[in-house]
Amino acid sequence: MSRIKQSLKKSLFNRYFAICSAVILATLTLMGMLIIGFSATYFSETSRAALRKNAEQAAGITLAGMADYGYQKIPVATVQNGYRIISATTESHIFLVSLNGNTLICSEDDHCNHRTYSIPEDVMKEAVAGEYDGSGTLGGIYETSHYTVGIPIKQHNEVLAVLFASTEATDVWFFIMDLMDIIFFCALIATAIASVAIYFVTNSMTKPLREMAAAAKSFSTGDFTVRVPAEGEDEIAQLARSFNHMADSMADLESVRRSFIANVSHELKTPMMTIGGFIDGILDGTVPHEKQKQYLEVISEEVKRLSRMVKSMLSIARIEAGDMKINPSDFDINELVCRTVFAFEQKIEEKNLEIMGLESDEVFVSADNDLIHQVVYNLIDNAVKFVNEGGCISFAYAVKEGQVFVSVKNTGNGIAQQELPRLFDRFYKTDKSRSLDKTGVGLGLYIVHTIVNQHKGDLMVKSVEGEYTEFTFSVPATDPKVLKEKNKRRTSEEAEKGNT
Repeated sequence: MSRIKQSLKKSLFNRYFAICSAVILATLTLMGMLIIGFSATYFSETSRAALRKNAEQAAGITLAGMADYGYQKIPVATVQNGYRIISATTESHIFLVSLNGNTLICSEDDHCNHRTYSIPEDVMKEAVAGEYDGSGTLGGIYETSHYTVGIPIKQHNEVLAVLFASTEATDVWFFIMDLMDIIFFCALIATAIASVAIYFVTNSMTKPLREMAAAAKSFSTGDFTVRVPAEGEDEIAQLARSFNHMADSMADLESVRRSFIANVSHELKTPMMTIGGFIDGILDGTVPHEKQKQYLEVISEEVKRLSRMVKSMLSIARIEAGDMKINPSDFDINELVCRTVFAFEQKIEEKNLEIMGLESDEVFVSADNDLIHQVVYNLIDNAVKFVNEGGCISFAYAVKEGQVFVSVKNTGNGIAQQELPRLFDRFYKTDKSRSLDKTGVGLGLYIVHTIVNQHKGDLMVKSVEGEYTEFTFSVPATDPKVLKEKNKRRTSEEAEKGNT
């Protein structure tokens, strides 16, 4: 059992746990990458927007300073002081560049590196045309990548100079690294919580499967008492209920098998002991010569009984294996009943019985003639065995909803109500039948019940102790169109005979 549990865990629990964990990790990784990507983009756009705003403020200061000198001179000290204020509050570099790319004023004063290099021509063209927005070293001015925004300073649509604002682009990487640390920490906590939840959920989901495996192990040893709890309406619960239903069927089948073996052993043992005892008595001379014929007749009856038993069991085996196929045909079941009754003529006369209901009109059914003959034979055989001396056996027919109902009723002791539910079980014989029927084996009614079921019909029994027993079975009636055609053809044949 422990091996089964371990194998289930290895093959299902671990796989399910690994798959769920992998999905969670992949989801968290994807979410982290998306968050980092969107955050980096947002940070970059925010930095550029701040630079643009700084550049516009610095341009405003520049124009205001130049206005005092008729836009012919730039008050360096005043403008540079404004640049420094803006630069200090925003951690950016602000510098004014002439149209030939040389730096005129810078917020860094003496530490300015912008005066060493000229702004690249393509950057200047883009800035003069409207606005420059880019990242990089700005032609070697910076050692690391910077975000740079450049806007023209105009007076009456004339570009006087270009104002640039720059800030380090590496800040975004520090931001991303910090963000990655936060995401990794959150993902670690989420993974741990999810793993614990998945473990318990998976364990709960696979528990019924482990119980089924343990129950299956018990079934292999012949113990069919184990059942699996089935709670809820999910697929596992449905599987558990189906498993329990299968266990019930297997238990019933095992009970039937054991009962079948016990009954067969009992039924075979009695006639075989009788046959063996009488034969030994004849061979060793215990039985007198003048009584040997009598004992041989008993042996013959027991052999016939064994033959009937074997034949019945073979019929049951063929029916249950599906080898006994139904070959339906249209025939008059009343005629079949009449022919079968005549086969019991000697026994009927010995008991001085009255037979009623044979004078019925034709009743056509669509069924297997041979199998229904076996049904009728077994029911009449039972009726003749258990009818009282000088009693009555009657037959009746009824057609309802496409079914023909045939009743076989006999007077006599009847059957106790508590025995009726088991009457169609294999090898079942009532206490009264054991005293009245010494040759039966308890298979006749089971065969009748099985054959009727194969014809999609019903078999019913009614009995009143001390009065009567009545068996009624149903089989499909012949299609009215077929019956009409049959009657038409018969009338035509009779007319031709009359003409000849």
